[in-house]
Amino acid sequence: MHKKEYLLLLTIETLNGLINKAYNMKKFQENNYEDQYIKNILDNTKTIAMIGLSSSWQRPSYFVAKYLLDRGYKVFPVNPKEAGKKILNQKVYADLSEINEYIDMVDIFRKSSDVKYIINDIIKIKPATIWLQIGVINLKAEKLARENKINIVMNRCPKIEYSRLSGELGWAGINSGTFFNKRRMIRPTFN
Repeated sequence: MHKKEYLLLLTIETLNGLINKAYNMKKFQENNYEDQYIKNILDNTKTIAMIGLSSSWQRPSYFVAKYLLDRGYKVFPVNPKEAGKKILNQKVYADLSEINEYIDMVDIFRKSSDVKYIINDIIKIKPATIWLQIGVINLKAEKLARENKINIVMNRCPKIEYSRLSGELGWAGINSGTFFNKRRMIRPTFN
């Protein structure tokens, strides 16, 4: 039986234009995180700064933020274009340094190539976790996070991980591979 090889197709922006590259997914297998590692992060996180949170309700960052707010997390939108406004009734900040509370997690909704411009600002505030969304992989950020004893998750979504680990995916009939004999919650749901 042949194993299927999956390719990750990335478009990389260079000075000379766009380059399409295909990467074998085996290179990114180190991004397989233990469920307990992810669960511990979600259990111990109370405040989340979301870099790149959009005010448009159709964008993934918007419904991820709404979902996390509904689960009791405190979300701080970080978007220089929307600074001073409100997204989901939360004040929007131009950058992380404006937030006057300790941030447990920085969730990044930016391209992989943009992470290198913001990673040093993130390291300065010393969050417990840096979370890079689905499709966002930056090995330099991973190295810096580990050197500074900061948890890091790449190429994952906290909304999906929360719903998978809490059993919520099963409520919709989706097999998450996680089975429970009773309804579990990482955090209570607030409406």
